[in-house]
Amino acid sequence: MSKLFTSVRIGALDLSHRVVHAPTTRLRALADETPSPMMVDYYRQRASQGGLFITESAHPSHDSRGYIGAPGIYTDAHVAGWRQITDAVHAKGGLIIMQIAHDGRQSHVDLSDGGAPIAPSVVPFEGKAFTQNGRVPVSPHREIALEEIPVLIESFQRGAERAKAAGFDGIELHAANGYLVDTFLQDGTNKRTDAYGGSITNRMRFPLELTAALISVFGADRVGVRISPSGTWGAISDSDPQATFGAFAEALNAYGLAYLHIIEPRVSGVETVHEGQAPVASSYLRKIFKGPIIAAGGFDRADAESIIERGDADAVAFGRFFTSNPDLPERFRRNLPLTPYVREAFWGGDERYYTDFQPMAGDTPTQLHSLVKN
Repeated sequence: MSKLFTSVRIGALDLSHRVVHAPTTRLRALADETPSPMMVDYYRQRASQGGLFITESAHPSHDSRGYIGAPGIYTDAHVAGWRQITDAVHAKGGLIIMQIAHDGRQSHVDLSDGGAPIAPSVVPFEGKAFTQNGRVPVSPHREIALEEIPVLIESFQRGAERAKAAGFDGIELHAANGYLVDTFLQDGTNKRTDAYGGSITNRMRFPLELTAALISVFGADRVGVRISPSGTWGAISDSDPQATFGAFAEALNAYGLAYLHIIEPRVSGVETVHEGQAPVASSYLRKIFKGPIIAAGGFDRADAESIIERGDADAVAFGRFFTSNPDLPERFRRNLPLTPYVREAFWGGDERYYTDFQPMAGDTPTQLHSLVKN
Protein backbone atom coordinates (compact mmCIF):
# COMPACT_ATOMS: atom_id res chain seq x y z
CA MET A 1 0.00 0.00 0.00
CA SER A 2 1.14 3.53 -0.75
CA LYS A 3 2.40 5.29 2.38
CA LEU A 4 0.13 8.18 1.35
CA PHE A 5 -2.75 6.07 2.63
CA THR A 6 -1.29 4.94 5.91
CA SER A 7 -2.24 6.46 9.24
CA VAL A 8 -0.21 9.19 10.89
CA ARG A 9 -0.40 11.21 14.08
CA ILE A 10 -0.14 14.98 13.61
CA GLY A 11 0.08 16.51 17.07
CA ALA A 12 -3.05 15.44 18.94
CA LEU A 13 -4.79 14.39 15.71
CA ASP A 14 -4.88 10.85 14.35
CA LEU A 15 -5.26 10.77 10.56
CA SER A 16 -6.16 7.71 8.54
CA HIS A 17 -4.45 9.07 5.41
CA ARG A 18 -1.99 11.82 4.52
CA VAL A 19 -3.87 13.77 1.83
CA VAL A 20 -4.59 17.11 3.52
CA HIS A 21 -6.89 19.82 2.23
CA ALA A 22 -4.69 22.93 2.05
CA PRO A 23 -5.96 26.34 3.17
CA THR A 24 -7.41 27.61 -0.10
CA THR A 25 -8.82 31.12 -0.52
CA ARG A 26 -12.28 30.97 -2.16
CA LEU A 27 -13.95 34.26 -1.07
CA ARG A 28 -17.55 33.14 -0.70
CA ALA A 29 -18.44 34.37 2.78
CA LEU A 30 -21.54 36.49 3.42
CA ALA A 31 -21.37 40.29 3.47
CA ASP A 32 -20.75 40.29 7.24
CA GLU A 33 -17.91 37.77 6.75
CA THR A 34 -19.92 34.87 8.20
CA PRO A 35 -19.35 31.54 6.40
CA SER A 36 -22.10 31.09 3.83
CA PRO A 37 -24.36 28.05 3.30
CA MET A 38 -22.46 27.17 0.11
CA MET A 39 -19.23 27.15 2.13
CA VAL A 40 -20.82 24.54 4.40
CA ASP A 41 -21.57 22.44 1.31
CA TYR A 42 -18.02 22.88 0.00
CA TYR A 43 -16.40 21.72 3.22
CA ARG A 44 -18.86 18.86 3.70
CA GLN A 45 -18.20 17.56 0.18
CA ARG A 46 -14.42 17.46 0.70
CA ALA A 47 -14.32 16.00 4.19
CA SER A 48 -13.24 12.38 4.52
CA GLN A 49 -13.00 9.79 7.26
CA GLY A 50 -9.81 10.47 9.18
CA GLY A 51 -8.79 13.21 6.75
CA LEU A 52 -7.49 16.65 7.73
CA PHE A 53 -9.06 19.86 6.39
CA ILE A 54 -7.26 23.18 6.93
CA THR A 55 -9.60 26.09 6.24
CA GLU A 56 -9.11 29.16 4.14
CA SER A 57 -7.82 32.12 6.13
CA ALA A 58 -10.17 33.47 8.78
CA HIS A 59 -9.47 37.00 9.97
CA PRO A 60 -9.39 38.09 13.62
CA SER A 61 -10.68 41.61 12.91
CA HIS A 62 -12.60 43.55 10.28
CA ASP A 63 -9.51 45.43 9.15
CA SER A 64 -7.24 42.40 8.86
CA ARG A 65 -8.44 41.09 5.50
CA GLY A 66 -7.17 41.88 2.02
CA TYR A 67 -9.98 40.23 0.09
CA ILE A 68 -13.68 40.91 0.07
CA GLY A 69 -15.60 37.68 0.64
CA ALA A 70 -13.03 36.32 3.09
CA PRO A 71 -14.52 34.92 6.32
CA GLY A 72 -13.96 36.34 9.79
CA ILE A 73 -13.64 34.92 13.28
CA TYR A 74 -14.40 37.93 15.48
CA THR A 75 -18.18 37.90 16.05
CA ASP A 76 -20.73 35.48 17.48
CA ALA A 77 -22.27 35.16 14.01
CA HIS A 78 -18.91 33.99 12.67
CA VAL A 79 -18.71 31.35 15.40
CA ALA A 80 -22.17 30.08 14.54
CA GLY A 81 -21.34 29.96 10.83
CA TRP A 82 -18.10 28.10 11.35
CA ARG A 83 -19.85 25.71 13.76
CA GLN A 84 -22.01 24.53 10.87
CA ILE A 85 -18.83 23.74 8.94
CA THR A 86 -17.04 21.93 11.76
CA ASP A 87 -20.18 19.91 12.45
CA ALA A 88 -20.41 18.96 8.76
CA VAL A 89 -16.78 17.84 8.62
CA HIS A 90 -17.00 15.93 11.89
CA ALA A 91 -20.18 14.19 10.74
CA LYS A 92 -18.12 12.61 7.95
CA GLY A 93 -15.40 11.55 10.35
CA GLY A 94 -13.00 14.31 9.33
CA LEU A 95 -10.81 16.68 11.32
CA ILE A 96 -10.66 20.42 10.72
CA ILE A 97 -8.15 23.12 11.62
CA MET A 98 -8.76 26.85 11.21
CA GLN A 99 -6.09 28.96 9.58
CA ILE A 100 -5.99 32.44 11.12
CA ALA A 101 -4.36 35.36 9.31
CA HIS A 102 -3.88 39.11 9.03
CA ASP A 103 -3.27 40.21 5.43
CA GLY A 104 -1.21 43.22 6.45
CA ARG A 105 -0.04 45.45 3.61
CA GLN A 106 -1.87 43.36 0.99
CA SER A 107 -5.08 45.28 1.63
CA HIS A 108 -7.05 48.39 0.73
CA VAL A 109 -8.80 51.17 2.62
CA ASP A 110 -12.16 50.01 1.21
CA LEU A 111 -11.78 46.86 3.32
CA SER A 112 -10.94 48.62 6.57
CA ASP A 113 -13.35 51.57 6.75
CA GLY A 114 -10.66 53.93 5.53
CA GLY A 115 -7.79 52.82 7.75
CA ALA A 116 -4.42 52.32 6.10
CA PRO A 117 -3.12 48.73 5.93
CA ILE A 118 -0.40 47.91 8.45
CA ALA A 119 3.06 46.37 8.13
CA PRO A 120 6.22 46.19 10.23
CA SER A 121 7.77 48.87 8.00
CA VAL A 122 6.80 50.97 5.00
CA VAL A 123 8.23 49.18 1.96
CA PRO A 124 6.11 50.13 -1.09
CA PHE A 125 5.23 47.40 -3.58
CA GLU A 126 2.90 46.88 -6.53
CA GLY A 127 0.36 44.44 -5.14
CA LYS A 128 -3.37 43.93 -5.58
CA ALA A 129 -6.22 43.70 -3.09
CA PHE A 130 -9.63 42.24 -3.87
CA THR A 131 -12.46 44.72 -3.16
CA GLN A 132 -16.06 45.22 -4.26
CA ASN A 133 -14.52 46.83 -7.36
CA GLY A 134 -12.48 43.75 -8.19
CA ARG A 135 -8.70 43.48 -8.01
CA VAL A 136 -7.27 46.94 -7.37
CA PRO A 137 -3.84 48.27 -6.37
CA VAL A 138 -3.22 48.02 -2.64
CA SER A 139 -3.50 51.18 -0.56
CA PRO A 140 -0.33 52.75 0.89
CA HIS A 141 0.45 51.06 4.19
CA ARG A 142 1.79 52.40 7.47
CA GLU A 143 4.26 51.08 10.02
CA ILE A 144 2.52 49.56 13.02
CA ALA A 145 3.42 51.30 16.27
CA LEU A 146 5.12 49.34 19.01
CA GLU A 147 2.21 49.82 21.41
CA GLU A 148 -0.21 48.36 18.85
CA ILE A 149 1.49 44.98 18.72
CA PRO A 150 0.10 43.61 22.02
CA VAL A 151 -3.39 44.63 20.89
CA LEU A 152 -2.86 42.76 17.63
CA ILE A 153 -1.69 39.65 19.47
CA GLU A 154 -4.76 39.82 21.68
CA SER A 155 -7.00 39.88 18.59
CA PHE A 156 -5.42 36.62 17.40
CA GLN A 157 -5.92 35.06 20.83
CA ARG A 158 -9.58 36.09 20.88
CA GLY A 159 -9.95 34.66 17.38
CA ALA A 160 -8.48 31.38 18.60
CA GLU A 161 -10.94 31.33 21.50
CA ARG A 162 -13.81 31.79 19.05
CA ALA A 163 -12.39 29.07 16.79
CA LYS A 164 -12.33 26.70 19.74
CA ALA A 165 -15.93 27.64 20.57
CA ALA A 166 -16.83 26.89 16.95
CA GLY A 167 -15.61 23.31 17.35
CA PHE A 168 -12.28 23.36 15.53
CA ASP A 169 -9.76 20.62 16.24
CA GLY A 170 -6.84 23.03 16.09
CA ILE A 171 -5.56 26.27 14.63
CA GLU A 172 -2.86 27.23 12.14
CA LEU A 173 -0.96 30.52 12.14
CA HIS A 174 -0.56 31.87 8.60
CA ALA A 175 3.04 33.08 8.58
CA ALA A 176 3.47 32.78 4.81
CA ASN A 177 2.84 34.41 1.43
CA GLY A 178 3.84 37.96 2.31
CA TYR A 179 0.99 38.59 4.74
CA LEU A 180 1.53 40.42 8.01
CA VAL A 181 3.32 37.72 10.02
CA ASP A 182 5.62 36.89 7.10
CA THR A 183 6.52 40.56 6.61
CA PHE A 184 7.76 40.69 10.20
CA LEU A 185 9.87 37.58 9.68
CA GLN A 186 11.69 38.53 6.46
CA ASP A 187 14.20 41.36 6.19
CA GLY A 188 13.02 42.55 2.78
CA THR A 189 9.91 43.92 4.48
CA ASN A 190 11.01 44.36 8.09
CA LYS A 191 13.23 47.43 8.45
CA ARG A 192 12.42 48.11 12.11
CA THR A 193 15.11 49.10 14.59
CA ASP A 194 13.23 48.17 17.77
CA ALA A 195 12.76 44.79 19.47
CA TYR A 196 10.75 43.49 16.47
CA GLY A 197 13.32 44.22 13.76
CA GLY A 198 16.95 43.87 12.76
CA SER A 199 18.34 40.49 13.85
CA ILE A 200 16.65 37.20 13.01
CA THR A 201 15.88 36.80 16.71
CA ASN A 202 14.03 40.11 16.75
CA ARG A 203 12.21 39.44 13.48
CA MET A 204 10.99 36.12 14.86
CA ARG A 205 9.60 37.78 17.97
CA PHE A 206 6.14 38.65 16.63
CA PRO A 207 5.50 35.25 14.96
CA LEU A 208 6.62 33.47 18.12
CA GLU A 209 4.46 35.64 20.37
CA LEU A 210 1.46 34.87 18.16
CA THR A 211 2.29 31.15 18.28
CA ALA A 212 2.38 31.29 22.08
CA ALA A 213 -0.97 33.10 22.13
CA LEU A 214 -2.60 30.37 20.03
CA ILE A 215 -1.03 27.66 22.20
CA SER A 216 -2.52 29.29 25.29
CA VAL A 217 -5.95 28.52 23.83
CA PHE A 218 -5.58 25.19 22.02
CA GLY A 219 -2.46 23.61 23.53
CA ALA A 220 0.72 23.14 21.50
CA ASP A 221 -0.28 19.80 19.99
CA ARG A 222 -3.24 21.43 18.22
CA VAL A 223 -1.34 24.42 16.77
CA GLY A 224 0.47 24.54 13.43
CA VAL A 225 2.45 27.26 11.64
CA ARG A 226 2.52 27.79 7.88
CA ILE A 227 5.58 29.30 6.19
CA SER A 228 6.75 29.93 2.61
CA PRO A 229 10.58 29.95 2.50
CA SER A 230 11.91 31.74 -0.61
CA GLY A 231 8.32 32.42 -1.72
CA THR A 232 7.53 35.47 -3.85
CA TRP A 233 3.79 36.05 -3.33
CA GLY A 234 3.14 39.53 -1.96
CA ALA A 235 6.56 40.82 -3.11
CA ILE A 236 8.18 39.18 -0.10
CA SER A 237 11.93 38.63 0.15
CA ASP A 238 14.78 37.88 2.53
CA SER A 239 18.53 38.33 2.11
CA ASP A 240 19.24 34.85 3.54
CA PRO A 241 16.08 32.70 3.60
CA GLN A 242 17.92 29.55 4.68
CA ALA A 243 19.26 31.32 7.75
CA THR A 244 15.95 33.02 8.57
CA PHE A 245 13.69 30.01 8.16
CA GLY A 246 16.22 27.60 9.62
CA ALA A 247 16.39 29.72 12.76
CA PHE A 248 12.59 30.04 12.86
CA ALA A 249 12.11 26.28 12.52
CA GLU A 250 14.68 25.69 15.26
CA ALA A 251 12.92 28.19 17.54
CA LEU A 252 9.57 26.47 16.93
CA ASN A 253 11.02 23.18 18.18
CA ALA A 254 10.77 24.53 21.71
CA TYR A 255 6.99 24.85 21.43
CA GLY A 256 6.12 21.22 20.67
CA LEU A 257 3.80 22.16 17.80
CA ALA A 258 1.40 19.82 16.04
CA TYR A 259 3.16 20.52 12.73
CA LEU A 260 5.09 22.90 10.50
CA HIS A 261 3.35 23.55 7.18
CA ILE A 262 5.83 24.40 4.41
CA ILE A 263 4.92 25.91 1.03
CA GLU A 264 7.48 25.03 -1.61
CA PRO A 265 8.94 28.01 -3.56
CA ARG A 266 8.07 26.40 -6.88
CA VAL A 267 4.60 27.93 -6.48
CA SER A 268 3.50 31.52 -5.93
CA GLY A 269 -0.13 31.78 -4.89
CA VAL A 270 -2.03 29.57 -7.32
CA GLU A 271 0.68 29.64 -10.00
CA THR A 272 3.54 27.21 -10.55
CA VAL A 273 6.59 29.38 -11.17
CA HIS A 274 9.35 26.74 -11.23
CA GLU A 275 8.00 23.78 -13.16
CA GLY A 276 9.80 20.55 -12.31
CA GLN A 277 11.62 21.92 -9.26
CA ALA A 278 12.01 19.41 -6.45
CA PRO A 279 10.50 20.19 -3.01
CA VAL A 280 13.62 21.87 -1.66
CA ALA A 281 12.22 23.75 1.36
CA SER A 282 10.79 20.69 3.06
CA SER A 283 13.99 18.75 2.47
CA TYR A 284 16.11 21.47 4.08
CA LEU A 285 13.85 22.12 7.07
CA ARG A 286 13.29 18.42 7.77
CA LYS A 287 16.85 18.40 9.08
CA ILE A 288 15.97 21.13 11.58
CA PHE A 289 12.33 20.85 12.64
CA LYS A 290 11.69 17.92 14.99
CA GLY A 291 7.90 17.65 14.68
CA PRO A 292 5.57 16.59 11.87
CA ILE A 293 5.84 18.43 8.54
CA ILE A 294 3.03 19.06 6.07
CA ALA A 295 4.39 19.93 2.63
CA ALA A 296 2.43 21.96 0.07
CA GLY A 297 2.88 23.56 -3.31
CA GLY A 298 2.84 21.91 -6.73
CA PHE A 299 2.41 18.30 -5.63
CA ASP A 300 0.72 15.55 -7.61
CA ARG A 301 0.04 12.02 -6.41
CA ALA A 302 3.44 10.61 -7.37
CA ASP A 303 5.33 13.58 -5.95
CA ALA A 304 3.38 13.29 -2.69
CA GLU A 305 4.15 9.60 -2.37
CA SER A 306 7.81 10.29 -3.04
CA ILE A 307 8.28 12.99 -0.37
CA ILE A 308 6.54 10.86 2.24
CA GLU A 309 8.61 7.80 1.34
CA ARG A 310 11.79 9.90 1.69
CA GLY A 311 10.65 11.11 5.09
CA ASP A 312 10.89 14.80 4.23
CA ALA A 313 7.18 15.26 5.03
CA ASP A 314 4.57 13.40 7.02
CA ALA A 315 1.57 14.59 4.98
CA VAL A 316 0.96 16.60 1.82
CA ALA A 317 -1.56 19.41 1.35
CA PHE A 318 -3.42 19.95 -1.92
CA GLY A 319 -5.35 23.06 -2.91
CA ARG A 320 -5.99 23.38 -6.64
CA PHE A 321 -6.82 19.70 -7.19
CA PHE A 322 -9.22 19.68 -4.25
CA THR A 323 -11.22 22.56 -5.78
CA SER A 324 -12.41 20.34 -8.63
CA ASN A 325 -12.18 16.90 -7.01
CA PRO A 326 -14.20 16.77 -3.78
CA ASP A 327 -13.24 13.10 -3.42
CA LEU A 328 -9.54 13.66 -4.12
CA PRO A 329 -8.19 11.17 -1.52
CA GLU A 330 -10.27 8.36 -3.00
CA ARG A 331 -9.25 9.25 -6.55
CA PHE A 332 -5.62 9.17 -5.49
CA ARG A 333 -6.17 5.91 -3.66
CA ARG A 334 -7.64 4.28 -6.79
CA ASN A 335 -5.31 6.14 -9.18
CA LEU A 336 -8.24 7.59 -11.12
CA PRO A 337 -8.24 10.59 -13.48
CA LEU A 338 -8.77 14.04 -11.98
CA THR A 339 -11.27 16.67 -13.05
CA PRO A 340 -9.38 19.78 -14.23
CA TYR A 341 -9.67 22.84 -11.99
CA VAL A 342 -11.08 26.15 -13.22
CA ARG A 343 -8.95 29.17 -12.30
CA GLU A 344 -11.69 31.69 -13.10
CA ALA A 345 -13.73 30.33 -10.20
CA PHE A 346 -10.98 30.19 -7.59
CA TRP A 347 -11.63 33.59 -5.99
CA GLY A 348 -15.25 34.59 -5.49
CA GLY A 349 -18.44 33.70 -7.30
CA ASP A 350 -21.38 31.40 -6.71
CA GLU A 351 -21.78 27.62 -6.66
CA ARG A 352 -20.50 27.23 -10.23
CA TYR A 353 -17.23 25.33 -10.19
CA TYR A 354 -17.31 25.54 -6.40
CA THR A 355 -19.83 23.00 -5.13
CA ASP A 356 -21.12 21.55 -8.40
CA PHE A 357 -18.14 19.32 -9.13
CA GLN A 358 -19.36 15.80 -8.78
CA PRO A 359 -17.79 12.82 -7.04
CA MET A 360 -16.99 9.72 -9.04
CA ALA A 361 -19.71 8.34 -11.30
CA GLY A 362 -18.21 4.92 -11.78
CA ASP A 363 -14.65 5.74 -12.78
CA THR A 364 -15.47 8.89 -14.76
CA PRO A 365 -14.95 12.38 -13.31
CA THR A 366 -17.92 14.63 -14.05
CA GLN A 367 -18.83 18.30 -13.76
CA LEU A 368 -22.15 19.98 -14.33
CA HIS A 369 -21.61 22.85 -16.76
CA SER A 370 -19.26 25.27 -18.38
CA LEU A 371 -18.26 28.41 -16.49
CA VAL A 372 -20.30 31.41 -17.52
CA LYS A 373 -18.36 34.67 -17.22
CA ASN A 374 -20.40 37.72 -16.29
